[in-house]
Order: sequence, then C-alpha cells, then structure tokens
Amino acid sequence: MVIKRTALALTATLAVSGAHQQTALADETEWSGFVEQATHYRDDIGLSKFRTLGQLEGLKFIGNVGPFSNVSVNGVLRVSYDQVHRLNSKDYGDEAGGQAFVNSYGLANIGAPTSIPANGSGLGPAGGLAVGNFAVINILGPRVEEIVGAPPGAVSGPLGANTFLDGYINNPNEGMITLGDHLRPHGAGVAFGVPVRPCDVDSRGCIKDYMDFDENELASPEIYSDRLDWLRELYVDATLLGQGDNEINFRLGKQQVIWGRTDLFRVLDIINPVDFSRNNIYDELEDIRIPMWMLTTDFRFGPTGVFDDLNAQIVWNFDQFRPNNLGQCGTPNVILDAGCFFRGMKNLWDNGGTVANFAPFDPADPSKGLLATNFGPNTIGIRNVNLPEWSLSNTQLGIKFEGVYGDLGWSINAMTYRSQLPSLRAGGVEVVNPFVGGPAQTWDHLIAFDVYFPRINMFGGSVDYYSQSIDTVFRVEAAYTQGEEFANTLREELYSESDVFRFVIGADKNVFFRPLNNRRAFLLSAQLFGQHLVDHEIEQATLGKVGMPDWETNFIGTFLIKGWWLADRLSPQLIMAYDFRAGAFVAEPSIDWLISDNWQVIFKANIKTGGEDEVFDDCRLCNPFGPFTTSIPPLPEHGNGTVSGSAGLGGFEPLGRFRSGPIGMAAKEDELQLIVRYRF
Repeated sequence: MVIKRTALALTATLAVSGAHQQTALADETEWSGFVEQATHYRDDIGLSKFRTLGQLEGLKFIGNVGPFSNVSVNGVLRVSYDQVHRLNSKDYGDEAGGQAFVNSYGLANIGAPTSIPANGSGLGPAGGLAVGNFAVINILGPRVEEIVGAPPGAVSGPLGANTFLDGYINNPNEGMITLGDHLRPHGAGVAFGVPVRPCDVDSRGCIKDYMDFDENELASPEIYSDRLDWLRELYVDATLLGQGDNEINFRLGKQQVIWGRTDLFRVLDIINPVDFSRNNIYDELEDIRIPMWMLTTDFRFGPTGVFDDLNAQIVWNFDQFRPNNLGQCGTPNVILDAGCFFRGMKNLWDNGGTVANFAPFDPADPSKGLLATNFGPNTIGIRNVNLPEWSLSNTQLGIKFEGVYGDLGWSINAMTYRSQLPSLRAGGVEVVNPFVGGPAQTWDHLIAFDVYFPRINMFGGSVDYYSQSIDTVFRVEAAYTQGEEFANTLREELYSESDVFRFVIGADKNVFFRPLNNRRAFLLSAQLFGQHLVDHEIEQATLGKVGMPDWETNFIGTFLIKGWWLADRLSPQLIMAYDFRAGAFVAEPSIDWLISDNWQVIFKANIKTGGEDEVFDDCRLCNPFGPFTTSIPPLPEHGNGTVSGSAGLGGFEPLGRFRSGPIGMAAKEDELQLIVRYRF
C-alpha cells in the first residue's frame, strides 16, 4: 500500500505541476516531465483507449565521489490510468463477452444447424457420448440425468451431454468470445470459447503471475505492479578515469540498454523485454521497453590503432526474469491474438470445453464432416507456465565491441539470455486417456502443453556508413541465435529448436520536394527486415502441410517519409510496413503539431489490411489416442490406426497466426488516435 500511495501522490504532483517550465531546483538538480491524454477509437468497436499518463524525469548531479567522477542519479517516474475498461465495459470490462459459438460442420449431414454454443454443446467421445472412433457418435446422446454420477440439477446440452460436468458448473457459456472471431465468425480451425473479463471478475483461464491482471492492474499497470513499474528508471552513472584517453563508465540500476541501429522490429535490440499491450508494435520502443535492473560497464579506449574510436560494453541483467507483455485476452492490444489463445487453452485444461470441428465425422471429405467435440478438464490445453525463478544461472550477460573507422561505424555483439517469448512444449504433460481411463501418462502429438522460456545465445553485429557523395546513411544489422523454439506438428512434442538468422538493411536520406517545402528537406527512411529459420521443417501430408507454421524465410519492408513546416513545429509523416509472405500491409499517417513549448497535439490513423486468411495444420488429425482418434478408414499417417502423427488438416486457429504475423492478426483493428501532451 505504501508503494501505491506513493504513486498516487506522484500523480497528484504531476497534475499540479503543469504551470512550471523545465526547472533547475539547484545547480545540481534538473527535472522535467509531461502529462498526456491518449484517446483511441477503433473501427466497429468504439473507444479502445482513454489513458491519462504522467511522467517525471529527474537528474541529480553529484560530482566526484572517491575515485569516481561525473557521478549522477537519474530517474524516471511514470503512472497512468486508462478508463477504457469502465467507459467501454461491454468490450473490455466487466460486461465484456457473451455466449461463444463454434462450428460443427458435420451436423449439416443430418440437417442440423452447424453453429452451436460452446461448453457442453459439442459432440464426441472425449465427452463420453461414445467409446470408439470419432466417426461413431450418438448424435442425440443421453440426458445428463441418465448418466451415472451426474450431480443433482445438471442439465444436458441441446445436442448431447458431457460427462465431464465441470464444463457446466465451472465453465458456463457467458463472458466469452470465440477464439479468432474478430477475424471471422466463430473462428476457424481449433476454435473454442475464451473468457475475456478482467481476472478479478472472471478468473477462468487466468495464468498466475503471467496473464492474470485484474481491472485495477489493467487500468493502472504501474501503480498496481508488483515489480514497481511506477519507478520506470532509476540508475547511477559514474566514471572511473584511467591513463590517457581511457576511462570506464558505470551505470547501475533500473534502465534500458539499447543495442542496434534500427526501429520497429528488433534484431540486436533484445536486452529489455517489450510491452506490446500498450499499442501493439506501433509505439516507440523507448516507450514500450520494460526497464530492468542491470549493471552496464563501458570501457572507452578512444583512438586506438587503425580505429578513430574504440569502445567495449559489458551488460549484466541481474533482474528477475520478465517476459514480453503480449496483452491479456479482453484488452484492446493482444499481439498475434496470443493472449486469447493462452487464456482459452488454460481454461480448457482447468475446466474443459467445446472445440470446433475437431472430430472427423466424414474423413473422405473433412471440410464437410467435422464435429465439435467436448473435452473434459485436464485433457487438452495449457497446464503450467514455468517462469524462471531468480538464480545466478538465470541472469543474463552480454558484451559489445564498437568502433569508428572513417565514415564507418561498427559493432560486434553477443549475449546469453532467456527468451522473452513463450514456447509451448507438449509431450511432458500426463493425461488420462478419456476413452479407456487408466493411469495418467504422456501421449505423443497431444495438444496439452507446459510453457517454457528457453535460454538463447545470440551473436551479431551492425554497421552504419555515411556516403557523402549521395548524402545518405546506410545501416546494416544482423543477428544469429541458438536455442529458440517454434511450434512443429511433425514432432511428437509439437515443438523443435531452430537456429535463426535475422537482419535489417536500412537507408536514411534527406530530400527536397520544392513544390511542398523549398526551405526544409523531407526525411526518407527505408528498412528491409529478414528472418530465416535455419532448421525449418515442413512436409506434405495427406490433407496438407505439417511441420513448422513460421515461414522458413520472410521479409518485412518499412518506409517512412517525414516533413516539417512552421519552423519545425508542424510535422506530418507517413509510416508504412508490408509483410511479404503474409501479404499484410499497414499505413500510419500522422500529424505532430507543437503548438507551443508546452503544448503538443498528435493525430494518427492506423490502417491495416490483408494477412488474415493464413491457415496451417492444427493437429486435429494427430491421433494421440489411437485407435479412438483416427479416421475411418485410417489415413496413411496413422498406419493401422494406432500410430500418432498429423495428417495435415489445417485451419486458421491456432497456428495460422504465425503466418499472418502481427500486422495480419490485427487486420480488423483500424484506429484513429489523438494524443494531447503538456510538457513542463
């Protein structure tokens, strides 16, 4: 409570400080800050952000302390309050969601409706309606009161009953959406109901210490954080002088460490995790990096040998591990829709539920013969998320050498760190066979997961070069990683490792467009990002491709044009990005108007198109419980029906998201954004 009261006091201080200009309280102390109001309006949704944010930055210069010189203390405090969860509670608050519906295309064969409510309305042996092959299903099923062991008052679903009755008791069909229905009705592929209300209102699917934010934490993440996020940065700088030009600079505390020379997509800039829940990938990295407690040591050697300048840096991130914030389902920004997949899968493990089009009713024509299937608790989904606990071996260490040679700047980088993105590992989760019972054991190709954050080793470097003859800066950045994990339906564990090569090539140039402005040049900046999975695996199966959904090689191009008028107080710009393999495009035009030294207004539009139709193998025909989960007749991948392995039946959910990318997955999230900022 002391922390929360301190942060609230800071909010009040920021609110009443607006009348002050940047001020020196004494010769050794400086402070400045801003208060801003950000309002976002999303197409077909309405209000998607109404955030008031205050930030206070301070510098205390101390001077010499023992052998150290230039000692200073730097701090950044930030608090915010987003009212969207209350002002738009039907989409993002305690009234969000409703009944979830999933498709069951096979019901068309008997003339029944193919869209059914989730949770308790599906069909299939995992719900206990038949013992045997998925194709052998009692369409009507017994009433719940006829099932031995049914609790008093239990009722059957409209098409059949689920003997795993926790689905009725703990997982009611309310406060939910269907996974992926923001891109297409009822989702596609392995779709199911996902709870969307804040975790203090509805705890279903909330993952402890990872995706379990209540309404207060969503509205004011800094104030209610258990990681002191209102204290955004706090570090001490000091210099230790050596002989001649040599010196050693230390920075100790909570900070951002910026490697690399590019923006938007990170290649070398991997030290700090990122908060994508603020505005997907579209906010400045300076604002969405999550500062960590670190020690950085810079060795400055000055001119050395053939180099005009030579430096080295050692970074030790000794903070407790923290992953990227991907956004929690039920909030406006959920990158790749991953937060919804995680919450829905956790809910399936805890409470069971109905999965769309899972059982192959007619294997001769799977597109027409699929039936929604009920799964009981502890059968499929996400069991645990294993966040690394603090230990010396779990800290992260990096080193960088950089120098200047004429017009050429360069760096060589290496780091060992924990992946900030989650990896889903199957094969280690023990499950009771829902067809025959017996002791729990592990099953190949079963979509039951534990989540891990593997250790990664990264090696890379960067070069920038200024060409005087064409007045252009060229930038090249590359990184090679070992230890990253990716979904892979070819493997029994449904994941595999792959080395990854990433690069970016960029160029910046100032160009005059005289008819538009004959006094000020426009900035043109272009970048091409590339990613190649060295150990990519993909094969053609009977019904489609199986293996790794991520593209083996993909490119994303970006282009920026920015101009200035009115003594640089009015600055329009246009940023565009295109994902080549997904066919996804985004354009963000904006106008930045510095009305005075204090007042600033920024108006943006964020428009996206394409990329939302990618499909990939979703493991519906992986046959983990053979022969009960194979088709009739068994497909070649299943041998005599007892062999597990995917036959390649694909859908958009859940793995198509990796092919759509962050732009394609947000194709239905066009927004208008207005930011009003007061600096003091």
